Amino acid sequence: MNEMLPLMTYCLLMSVTPGPNNMLMVASGAHHGYRRSLPAMLGVNIGVALQTFVTCLGLGAVFVAWPALHAALKLAGTLYLLVLAWRLAVAPAANGRPPERVGFAQAALFQLVNPKSWVKAVTLASVFMPTGLSVPAGALLVSVVGAVVGFPCISMWALFGVGIARFLSNPARRRLFNAIMAASLVVLALLLLR
Repeated sequence: MNEMLPLMTYCLLMSVTPGPNNMLMVASGAHHGYRRSLPAMLGVNIGVALQTFVTCLGLGAVFVAWPALHAALKLAGTLYLLVLAWRLAVAPAANGRPPERVGFAQAALFQLVNPKSWVKAVTLASVFMPTGLSVPAGALLVSVVGAVVGFPCISMWALFGVGIARFLSNPARRRLFNAIMAASLVVLALLLLR
């Protein structure tokens, strides 16, 4: 089990650093609070775990064999991030009406087009699969470790959003925050497209 520390460290770094999921959690926490963001957090966490499990079972090999498929998913993910950025940027800030809340299914399905999640899943499948276990057992272990490490990380981002919510009670500051979050999603989308 010497492989656990590097696996956990990689999962921590990929889960805690800024990315599309974390930007969505900041916005959700700020606009809807922690408790109302829980379905989206669980959706992200379970979606990433399922994506990792399936990738460890062999989807990563498909991407290696057909890089165009991976490129198409990256492009779809980038376009979806741009749509999310647009929706956030034009969300009304007056009358306390927040952007539409992302639910469990939306957050889970978002992983299909989230380039950072694919990079994480393919890397876990190609670098961190444990030796000495069957492929399904190794895939399950890697997925569970990723989920256990990932949930506190996305919770932290949602709590950061909750923490700045009082600052956002002013419509002008809320518009500014939405614009910054939207711009962050655009920058992330373009960086992940490279």
